Amino acid sequence: MATQIHPMVDNGVKKGSPSFAGGTLTCKCASNPVTVKIGSNVAFNHACGCSKCWKPQGALFSIVGVAGRDKVTVTANGNKLKIVDEKAPIQRHACTGCGVHMYGRIENTGHPFYGFDFFHTELSKDAGWEEPRFAAFVSSIIESGFPPARMGEVRARLKELGLEPFDCLSPALMDLIATHAAKAKGTLAA
Repeated sequence: MATQIHPMVDNGVKKGSPSFAGGTLTCKCASNPVTVKIGSNVAFNHACGCSKCWKPQGALFSIVGVAGRDKVTVTANGNKLKIVDEKAPIQRHACTGCGVHMYGRIENTGHPFYGFDFFHTELSKDAGWEEPRFAAFVSSIIESGFPPARMGEVRARLKELGLEPFDCLSPALMDLIATHAAKAKGTLAA
């Protein structure tokens, strides 16, 4: 049996639609769910192995991407949201009823990803979201208790699914971080 990564990709990665214009995320509460409207498609959608991201029961990875914070609006029951860790760079807003992370926001204006909000497209019933394109922080699943001796099978499964595994972020995102740092230092023109 193939290593299970996440229910959204275990049976193959479904291609999104380039013309998709966004949708609504809904928490797992049976009554009075939190809803969040995303007014654009997701970018940099990926499987994330970090120990901070919300994952569905039994998943090794989360599926997470970003949109501009101006595209993210809480539309119902926002009073149920609470920041999981106010000291973390990404302040994950979770539903106090079901525990699902509805979106993560970076408040530090000096952070390279300031202006982007992070969220899980699986919380939407709308079809067309950009598909996951890579896997980040793969080794971090060990911190959640995954046996280190089985990491080869995880990386092989990710590659089989077309999700290039990285132990940091993708090269494009690492380039964005380095560009931000170089501009801040003045070694690269703004």
